[in-house]
Amino acid sequence: MGLLDNFEKGLERAVNGAFAKTFRSGLQPVEITAALKREIDTKAAVVSRDRVLVPNTFTVRMAPEDHDRMSRLGPALIDELVDLVQKHAASQRFQFAGGISIALQPDESLSVGMVQVDSNTTKGTVAWTPVLDVNGRRYPMLKGRTVIGRGSEADVTLDDTGASRRHAEVQWDGSRARVRDLGSTNGTQLNGSPVKEAVLEPDSVITIGRSRIVFRVLAQAGAEHGGGSRAGESRGGGDLGGFWGPAS
Repeated sequence: MGLLDNFEKGLERAVNGAFAKTFRSGLQPVEITAALKREIDTKAAVVSRDRVLVPNTFTVRMAPEDHDRMSRLGPALIDELVDLVQKHAASQRFQFAGGISIALQPDESLSVGMVQVDSNTTKGTVAWTPVLDVNGRRYPMLKGRTVIGRGSEADVTLDDTGASRRHAEVQWDGSRARVRDLGSTNGTQLNGSPVKEAVLEPDSVITIGRSRIVFRVLAQAGAEHGGGSRAGESRGGGDLGGFWGPAS
């Protein structure tokens, strides 16, 4: 299977699922992904026998009409693109100098359906931040134990009758995570299997009642030199962007 096929499969959920109605014409997310992949491959620089450096800061330009449609997805599209950039770089043994930044910008000089990518290599520091994505909402884990449940005393409150008041907890020690069921009535599932306690890998899915909770470890990048943006900030009016993804 080719690399482009892998990229396309990575966005299949978005294109064929909740985002499908948004993209009936014009630029498609898979075309942005392909453009990012080409930019990475073109700009790959051999530093040494064991180190190939690639850009980690990307500006994706498109027609204003396409940008309007992409913007409706908010951070979800950026998360998908960053994840696929990471996976492509890992498959080629490419390395980044810092966290990955992708920003989408409108460009009136481009026609609908066209995309252009500009990139730079920006040295930066990376702070690892564990988060729980619950039905599209993101909860940063700000302490060592995060309790999930239906009760108001839980750190992450679920509007779910299938959840106990204190249903499960996620533990984070700064480098590893575990999930532990807290004696819930209906039990906890990890990646589709019942679990009492287990190690959590990035992108693991915890199921509690009807709720789907995705554990992610995101890298917030801050440039060491002037001109960078902090995590979640845009780079000027009309941008859709953010910093996510580990440095290799």
